[in-house]
Amino acid sequence: MFRWQLELVQVPAPPFGEEPRASWLAEQFRGLGLDDVSIDAAGNVIGILKGNLKANRCILFSAHIDTVFPAHTTIQPVVDGQRLTAPGACDNGAGVAGLLAIAAAIQEAGLEPGCDVYFVGNVGEEGDGNLRGIRQIYQHAPWREKIESHLVLDGAGDSAAITQALGSQRYRVSITGPGGHSWSDAGVPNPILLLSRAISRMGTLDLPETPRTTWNVGRIEGGTSVNAIPEQAVANFDLRSTDPGELIRLDVELHRAIEDVVQEANQEFTARYTGDDRRVQFAIRKIGDRPAGRLPEGSRLLDLLYAVDRQLGLHTETRVASTDANLPLSLGVPAITLGAGGNGGGIHTRNEWYDATGRELGLRRILLLLFALAG
Repeated sequence: MFRWQLELVQVPAPPFGEEPRASWLAEQFRGLGLDDVSIDAAGNVIGILKGNLKANRCILFSAHIDTVFPAHTTIQPVVDGQRLTAPGACDNGAGVAGLLAIAAAIQEAGLEPGCDVYFVGNVGEEGDGNLRGIRQIYQHAPWREKIESHLVLDGAGDSAAITQALGSQRYRVSITGPGGHSWSDAGVPNPILLLSRAISRMGTLDLPETPRTTWNVGRIEGGTSVNAIPEQAVANFDLRSTDPGELIRLDVELHRAIEDVVQEANQEFTARYTGDDRRVQFAIRKIGDRPAGRLPEGSRLLDLLYAVDRQLGLHTETRVASTDANLPLSLGVPAITLGAGGNGGGIHTRNEWYDATGRELGLRRILLLLFALAG
């Protein structure tokens, strides 16, 4: 299993560039005897463990194969005993290795689930991927209506479960103007200044602690020179909440802040420079949409997880996060995200690490839950 993980992290899988890792994973699925191994239109790798009953239901068992690291990132894995240090070693090297380990254990023990289990290494979980791999499954897979439950492996750990999906909306906002020389064209609307005003207005919002709601501006760019009024300013905004209604409110507030500062700038400029039509314009483009959702208390999936934990002497801590489970939870499909055992840290840095010590306990938890779900 550690060998799989070491091989995996050496195959680059940047956002929208997961093809080499998908090919590698498809080869592993075939080697483990999964049926009908294929790569779909989005780039997801799919293999089927056939059930022993002809039931019109299936379990989706997935782990994302993409990383946050851009193409051409230097990857030089360092192995120290049970510890692997490399970009993506834990997120989601641990999850994909866990997927393979469960498939291998099932085949080795000759186990047969009561329904088909679809093993999926999906693309598009990180960054601007916008869950495109899981969206492909739930929108286009011919077997999507059969999905009874969805089990997601993401990262390390054996005592937490993500049961509440943190919703997010992401926007790329641009403000454009005529630009000009900082001296001779002084007074022309400055897109950077206007964008700053809009951000400042967002900063005055009174956000609730419950349901927890946040916003962030994560990137700003624009301008060409210190003595030039820029023609454009661009910023990326991230809006998050556990409540869909609060997400809608944040969405409205962002649009209002941008629209207001642009309208005010145009009114002021027209009043000062009669007849000059060099107006400011804006564009707001959605670049990410992760729906919120929740696994209800008392759901069969959660009850089975608690039963497995009692068997193994574990105590599950339920958490809120944004994962591939967001989409099925928003659609009413019971879904949960678990770690694949072991421990990890430095997530999304080049010094990311994973320690496989004690990983077997987490894998037992996953295997028992999978067969409890499948029957």
